[in-house]
Amino acid sequence: MLKSGQHNLSSKKINSGAVKVVEQLQLSGYEAYLVGGCIRDLMMDIKPKDFDVATNATPEQAKQLFHRSRIIGRRFQIVHVRAGSEIIEVTTFRAQHTGTKNQPGKSQHSSKGMLLRDNIFGSVGEDAIRRDFTMNALYYCPQNNNIFDYTDGLSDINNRLIRIIGNASERYREDPVRMLRALRFSAKLGFSIEEGSSAAIHKLRLLLADIPPARQFDEVLKLFMHGYALAGFHLLREYKIFGILFPATEAALEGESNYYLKFIEQALINTDKRIRTNQRVTPAFLFAALLWPALKEREGKDHQTEKVNIFSLHSAAGNIITEQCQRLAIPRRFTLPMKEIWELQLRLPRRAGNQAFKLLTNKRFRAGYDFLLLREDAGEIQPELGHWWTVFQDAEEADQKEMVGAVQSLKNKSSKKSIHKKPSSHQKT
Repeated sequence: MLKSGQHNLSSKKINSGAVKVVEQLQLSGYEAYLVGGCIRDLMMDIKPKDFDVATNATPEQAKQLFHRSRIIGRRFQIVHVRAGSEIIEVTTFRAQHTGTKNQPGKSQHSSKGMLLRDNIFGSVGEDAIRRDFTMNALYYCPQNNNIFDYTDGLSDINNRLIRIIGNASERYREDPVRMLRALRFSAKLGFSIEEGSSAAIHKLRLLLADIPPARQFDEVLKLFMHGYALAGFHLLREYKIFGILFPATEAALEGESNYYLKFIEQALINTDKRIRTNQRVTPAFLFAALLWPALKEREGKDHQTEKVNIFSLHSAAGNIITEQCQRLAIPRRFTLPMKEIWELQLRLPRRAGNQAFKLLTNKRFRAGYDFLLLREDAGEIQPELGHWWTVFQDAEEADQKEMVGAVQSLKNKSSKKSIHKKPSSHQKT
């Protein structure tokens, strides 16, 4: 235990709602602490995004104390307490399982050792060794400013190490998503993964294929939508996990087209920049980029002798998304805009007549335009079209009409050449 004065953490840095939740639990006779990532981040002078509380009160007991609360989850029961505009997660101390024997309503394992239900309650010390990584097993009491460290997590934070608590293989089998969390924390914090914790990921990564697609989607979103997507992507490929999550895209990356990798990396760089400058980022654009190599490869296989059109693109896009949703359950609210962004890649070259003006009012125009620039930056297509649209957007109406007129003239000349071009013949006359 580190007492007040032995560390630099102060309760003044902590969300007042979280402190009140801890106080209410303690005043009601329960043991309660702030726990996990919020304490880790505060020790590193990082502002936490949320605050979690651990207590010996059961979910039902905790819920009774807070009027604005509800119990969520089946696998792990958690109480969500609303404190002002924020949600504080309150979990009950969990104990070690005595084995893989199922206990109805409390504990249940799959045939592969995955923990399907975990509601065996215990003490704070038992709870500490049930947590995933040592750096996340720190408990803080805001009333006396003491930190409790049961797993030497402070030492690992100082050494910038991610270390799973207990036997790495057993802990990953209990919940394979812990492997993704290890990579996410490594990308976010710049920490190394401890040797044993790392080796077990290489060995057990295929277990991730058994995770429900909806949960997998949530975890991937956390990895790519918090400002360290590029680092996360490189770690996923290093540990050969990206191919489990995005099999068709990984197959395309392993092919001969070198611009695919550059395209995805640039998309992730742009995503990170936007998030760090508090700009809006939509998962639809992100997943449209991550699946673009897979779509291009599918188009190439399905239409080797004919030009890709809107109908063939819809067909290929539908197949790619259907296959991808078997691994990540991408919601329809994202898959529809993804298709529209892809469709715009065929429509943006068509600028003659009124088409350019109509495209400019399309609700997905900006996303489609940004996507086009990514393709040009990666070397997939020449940059002339992107430059044209960049100028066109900011031009006066008269200049826009002149630009469209020039496009129309080139189109007319091209049509005339096609009409008057003599057909080739190998016959002797």
